Amino acid sequence: MGIPQPAFYIFKCEQSSPPGMPRPSCVTNETRDIFQHLAQRLMEKGIIGTVQPVRTGCLNRCQYGPVMLVEPGHYMYAHLDKEKIDRIIDEHIMGGKPVEEFLIEAEAWDEPISPQQMQQMAGGVR
Repeated sequence: MGIPQPAFYIFKCEQSSPPGMPRPSCVTNETRDIFQHLAQRLMEKGIIGTVQPVRTGCLNRCQYGPVMLVEPGHYMYAHLDKEKIDRIIDEHIMGGKPVEEFLIEAEAWDEPISPQQMQQMAGGVR
């Protein structure tokens, strides 16, 4: 028997922009330890083997940062802090119910599109 696949992947944006950049940053002095908090909580609950936290670059929702994406399901959480992370783990990951009040607003997170649709939107094949 092989090693089981994770039931969840949590992609946490770890983009840090230099001061003065036009887009906000998901990692600031105030939010620097959110990923560590996420991993620590998963370890404390004994679920880090089935919930894989992943540090990632920009998720293109900078104005909503700090953000993280929970898969499966394409759940994008916005304006994170440690208390929100705790609730997301308890209610969504453990309880199976996404925390609606922390999800990014619908206008900023539309349905996915296929690579073919993206090519068409960009003006055709390159």
